Amino acid sequence: MTSSAHKLGELKIRLREVSDLNSAGAVLYWDQATYMPPGGAEARGRQVALMARIAQEKFIDPAVGKLLDDLQPLAESLPYDSDDASLIRVTRREYEKAVRIPPDFLALFSEHSSAGYQAWTEARPANNFKKTIPFLEKTLDLSRRLADFFPGYEHIADPLINFADYGMKTTTIRKIFSALSGRLVPLVQAITAQDPRDDSCLKQFFPEKEQLAFGEMVIKRFGFDFSRGRQDKTHHPFETRFSSGDVRIATRIQENDFGDGFFSTTHESGHALYEQGVDPALEGTPLAQGTSAALHESQSRTWENIVSRGRPFWEYFYPELQKTFPDQLGSVSLDTFYRAINRVSRSLIRTDADEVTYSLHVIIRFELELKMLEGALEVKDLPEAWNTAYLENLGIAPSKDSEGCMQDVHWFGGQIGGEFQGYALGNILSAQFYEEALKARPEIPLEISGGKFDALHGWLRENIYRHGSKFTAPELIERVTGRGIDIEPYIRYLRVKYGELYTL
Repeated sequence: MTSSAHKLGELKIRLREVSDLNSAGAVLYWDQATYMPPGGAEARGRQVALMARIAQEKFIDPAVGKLLDDLQPLAESLPYDSDDASLIRVTRREYEKAVRIPPDFLALFSEHSSAGYQAWTEARPANNFKKTIPFLEKTLDLSRRLADFFPGYEHIADPLINFADYGMKTTTIRKIFSALSGRLVPLVQAITAQDPRDDSCLKQFFPEKEQLAFGEMVIKRFGFDFSRGRQDKTHHPFETRFSSGDVRIATRIQENDFGDGFFSTTHESGHALYEQGVDPALEGTPLAQGTSAALHESQSRTWENIVSRGRPFWEYFYPELQKTFPDQLGSVSLDTFYRAINRVSRSLIRTDADEVTYSLHVIIRFELELKMLEGALEVKDLPEAWNTAYLENLGIAPSKDSEGCMQDVHWFGGQIGGEFQGYALGNILSAQFYEEALKARPEIPLEISGGKFDALHGWLRENIYRHGSKFTAPELIERVTGRGIDIEPYIRYLRVKYGELYTL
């Protein structure tokens, strides 16, 4: 065995240990979000923090840095897109970020996030924003301190954005969002000026058990492998990965709203399909995961919206749904149901928002994050700023904070900064990638109308999933589409679909 091969093997052993520790921490988080009793919150915070600190200490061990230095000539001698060159390159990037963050700080932030999450789960149902203020103020302070470990930034949010969407900057995202908002607002106005579509067929009683079973049947058809994954219930839907053999989703079911649970399930399945589709050869390394929040959201939005809100999908699955819920939907036509699931309205809840208004919800959050980080907005004033932004952008405002600034878990169980931009960027990319998929596999819509997804799933697996994090999001977008992020495919998609639905 050559010296380089030996050192590469040693690096992989060390990285697998870090991966296993991070996965153990993810199990603890998954349990907290699904089955853990409230009394376990304090201890769970310590446990999660300990796992994060140990993983961080192992990853930033100087021996890892020495191995990366010794392996740099090997990386430079290999093709850029080879697994080993990518491993060395991406690990170095992550190592250089990680060594800037003291393990004790990471543990402190992790423990605080766990406490903040638990406070949110108790305060949100009670509509008690005041209870969360001390947690959010500390989160804001910790987020600023985290950014300051990376001096030289153009905007304080840039380092935080880079954790989720490496290679993106505040100025770039603001430019994209400004262009997107300028195209969406007139479209929303044109649609909402019409009589609202009737969605009462979705607001009947749909038993939880049958909803879960129908959703699981659908995502199994998508290609979700239940021998390597499972679905559970939670407060706020999410997907998590413990290994290539254990990728889990958690959904939220409302028995008086079919769309809430079903589209949460198909959304999270898109994340899970991405993770299950990563090349197994990358397992145990920093490459064995989706490459960015925006890329991940592009996949969840593809399966949630382009596929499972599309007419071809329901041409096949609506008769199955009617058999599952004959009393509720037996006399409801496909046209009525299709219009209902694609109803456009000025709504308060991001996760319930339609395709046309959804990105506006995200842009509001992105701008509020920036204002808090810049010091232009204090946490105590967040509800008022939130309500004002909603009035200005969507023409409505919440009557209670649980439907306003408390609705999302992100700031309460994570950081402030870099938490939301991926959702809107993912919307844009979902349409951009889907256009490329149709060029390569024009039979996709016909296959979907027959309840088959092999062509689409196969194209996504080959072009996106299998690469894991070998490429940055900008690199992968360029490889797949031949250009950078482009809002035009998304605008075309919305205009064609909703032009037909609303005869624009």
